[in-house]
Amino acid sequence: MSGEIDVLGSFADEEMCVHGIEALRAVKIQPTRVFSPIPSEHINHALGYGRSRVRALVLTGGITGILTGFTLTIGTSMEWSLNAGGKPIVSLPPFIIIAFELMILFGGLSAALGFFLNSGLPQTDRLPGYSEHFSSDRFGVLVRCAETDRERVEGILKQAGAETVVREAA
Repeated sequence: MSGEIDVLGSFADEEMCVHGIEALRAVKIQPTRVFSPIPSEHINHALGYGRSRVRALVLTGGITGILTGFTLTIGTSMEWSLNAGGKPIVSLPPFIIIAFELMILFGGLSAALGFFLNSGLPQTDRLPGYSEHFSSDRFGVLVRCAETDRERVEGILKQAGAETVVREAA
């Protein structure tokens, strides 16, 4: 009976790490987790991640803010209409300021909400395979695989330029 095992490859630079991820994905093996000391668009692309959903949430929040601003100001003006020297009750130029401010407020709040929803915070338990080197100068690729695939995964990581390949019990 074969169990699962974690194989961890440590890379010196981003380019080799991306090459390792692409080599794994070419043989239909998906890395479980990638550790990186810097945010990397290349690693995200190699993992197959698309654009962040936070962008759509911010746009939705901004549009909601504009609509709320105009609805609030126009509704208030219509409810408590005050005729001031024959000027129109609903005049859009002064309402644009309120709509702009609510667009910024709702967009910012939805960005913060989207960040927390997509980041998986808080992470309270230690991540398997994590090393403090992955926060300073090394890149790590963790692959959870069957015991029978261990040698193949280790070979792929070594061919891609991994400095060290370590196996751990899953």
